[in-house]
Amino acid sequence: MTATSIFVNLPTTDLERSKSFYEALGFSINPNFTDENAACVVLDENIYFMVLTREYLGTFTDKQIIDPKTHAQTSIAFTRDSRDEVDAVLATGLAAGGTEPREAQDYGFMYSRDLEDPDGNILGFLYMDPSAAEQGPDAHLAEQGAVAPSATA
Repeated sequence: MTATSIFVNLPTTDLERSKSFYEALGFSINPNFTDENAACVVLDENIYFMVLTREYLGTFTDKQIIDPKTHAQTSIAFTRDSRDEVDAVLATGLAAGGTEPREAQDYGFMYSRDLEDPDGNILGFLYMDPSAAEQGPDAHLAEQGAVAPSATA
């Protein structure tokens, strides 16, 4: 089975604030699927965030809608082409009202930083050395004469 599009539903307590935040990150809003309950954030031609008011998201499930400020349900990660691009998107997100919940993680072959949107939904941004992505981190580190971080724990 092949997915043709991905829609990720995210709760918000302030739809206008969320729209502004995601637009500041460089994403667009599809007005055809945006109203007072939801905003369709276009990440690319096949990937979308549906930012939904908590009340509206509750109509899609019988489960409790958690508060992403206090509970982590998911973390969505995006790759960038360099460490500088990771830092740049974090700077933009922080200026737009996001927060950085923890320090950058630098494993040598991979560099990542987390950004929480104003509602607390976790967005990860990472750069991975292309040879580590191709070979896998253990093979890449062995080639470099280094030890994988998990092996030192």
